[in-house]
Amino acid sequence: MTRRLVLVGAPTSAGSYAAGQEAAPRVLRELGLVDRLRAAGREVIDAGDGPLQVWKPDPAHRYAQNLGVVLEAVQAVTAHVGTGYDQDADVLVIGGNCTVALGVMDALTRRDEHAGLLYIDRHFDLNTPSSTTDGALDWMGLAHAFGLPGTEAALVGAFHREPLLVPTQLSFVGIEPAAATSWELAEVERLNIPWISSEEFASDPVGTTTRALGGLAAGPLAVHLDVDAIDFIDAPLAENTDGRNSGPTLDAVTGALDIACHDSRFRVLSIGELNPTRAAGDPTALVRFINALATVLRGPT
Repeated sequence: MTRRLVLVGAPTSAGSYAAGQEAAPRVLRELGLVDRLRAAGREVIDAGDGPLQVWKPDPAHRYAQNLGVVLEAVQAVTAHVGTGYDQDADVLVIGGNCTVALGVMDALTRRDEHAGLLYIDRHFDLNTPSSTTDGALDWMGLAHAFGLPGTEAALVGAFHREPLLVPTQLSFVGIEPAAATSWELAEVERLNIPWISSEEFASDPVGTTTRALGGLAAGPLAVHLDVDAIDFIDAPLAENTDGRNSGPTLDAVTGALDIACHDSRFRVLSIGELNPTRAAGDPTALVRFINALATVLRGPT
């Protein structure tokens, strides 16, 4: 029997480089996300949104901007995902930026310490306020999940355990190593976290995803997609536009997600870094993305 699907919005760009991602939950709903999911055979419960947060400059905290607000958004995701899980439902989280994955994993590991995370992203998100001058927490999330040196104690200590994750709970897919900082490359090697490059992922999305899933434990599975893993010219959706002419197409990523979301351990799919304004020149990209979500989260036929 297929579980119900709880939809959660995380309309925040507080941890981002600029405003934009906070609009994603609203825009996808307006374009018919809920109806499309129902037409694909799922019973959908729209659980609403966490706090609406629009990025603004935080000159008092240049290297960890809007930390307190980011924490509020993460905790809201934790509560929403935990409620859905306890109702024996699958959960779809529409961010927002990649810090939403922290809330997802806080909820899952509270219920099963062996929960796993398949992280599809061009970036490791292992930076800290001292490893980069950008100050955007959206590419520091997993550093805080591991409690790496130089992270913000308020965020590391906000989870139910410290550290939130251990390396065996995580597999990276879609990484562009040229986009990583030297700190990230050193840490991913030190922690011995498995990763698959963007080039490998594009050449064999299904095979590489299957391989990555095979390395995760038997606990409940969360899948996180940063849409910058997708070739930006094929589907202009991502806040980060560096992925032009590289990475897999949206159709290829759909195939990969289909494998992951039909894994017997699957419970949560979270979406990060989708900025609807990027699709202004190709509005079909948003509709195609909604169709992709309906495909991978479809009910029995």
